[in-house]
Amino acid sequence: MARINFGGVEEEVTTVDEFSLAKAREILKDEVIAVIGYGVQGPGQSLNMKDNGFNVIIGQSKEFKADWDRAVADGWVPGKTLFDIEEAAKRGTIIQMLVTDAAQKIIYPTIKKCLNPGDALYFSHGFSIVYKEQTQVIPPDNVDVILVAPKGSGTSVRRNFLSGAGINSSYAVFQDYTGRAEERTKAVGIAIGSGYLFPTTFEKEVHSDLVGERGVLMGCLAGTMEAQYNCLRKNGHSPSEAFNETVEELTQSLIRLVDENGMDWMYANCSATAQRGALDWKDRFRDAVAPVFDDLYKSVMTGKETEIVMKANSAPDYKEKLRVELDRIKDSEMWQAGAAVRKLRPANRNK
Repeated sequence: MARINFGGVEEEVTTVDEFSLAKAREILKDEVIAVIGYGVQGPGQSLNMKDNGFNVIIGQSKEFKADWDRAVADGWVPGKTLFDIEEAAKRGTIIQMLVTDAAQKIIYPTIKKCLNPGDALYFSHGFSIVYKEQTQVIPPDNVDVILVAPKGSGTSVRRNFLSGAGINSSYAVFQDYTGRAEERTKAVGIAIGSGYLFPTTFEKEVHSDLVGERGVLMGCLAGTMEAQYNCLRKNGHSPSEAFNETVEELTQSLIRLVDENGMDWMYANCSATAQRGALDWKDRFRDAVAPVFDDLYKSVMTGKETEIVMKANSAPDYKEKLRVELDRIKDSEMWQAGAAVRKLRPANRNK
């Protein structure tokens, strides 16, 4: 492991320099990796492992026809590398639980009866294990329980792999029955195309993840964009101007500078007027949202967020209600303006 200084705090991370793809292949040479679920994370992780030369099969319910058909379109062969969930779990020695958190509660009894001593039960989210009172996902004592959590969507896992960039992932071991749990975990982390791996625990992973996606990554980002867009529109700015100043400049320019060299680099490459204003207002925004983040973290820690997720996602009409909520965003003036702006990008004009 390499010791890296993160803002004055040293952490140990694992990169492909210390833990090569060849080493991962050697460790997993006798393993059958059964990816359960071909929805969000399943395609990216499984295709990356397949391309990297690992023995991968898919477990997907035919009931969800779109996911089954997508797996077939991606080259998985029914009866050879694509099976129903129970058959895949029987064949696998590392069973990757990549269905939704709510679905894990439903399918776990089927998975549990297929586990053999020494198998590894793999997660990309600590949710089911940490909130076991609500999910009833309680592994037997004779299996490894491991986690690799890519810091991005399944789409990003695949895109970054194909571009050669990789994606950073956290990893954790909850239960080490074989004495090989950590090396298996790291090997799978390298196999799925991680840029580097950093250690965590199941608890810390789920707490940070639930806060992150409700906060800066999705909820806070969307809410803040709406607030600025609405403010500009209320004060007489056109939809095009409001969207460009709120979203387009962020996603097409500024966030790329942050990615390249950090926030100070982005500031340094903007006008003096922008720099001064950003520096003067940054702390006011931070202090305004800090209490909201404290409330959010408490809601995550107490299991309230888990209760909300399980109740909503287990409802028989969940997908229909979700579609209504997502369409409300899609059909709003702000994101209709966004659709028009995207069509006007030079690369999209002739499509």
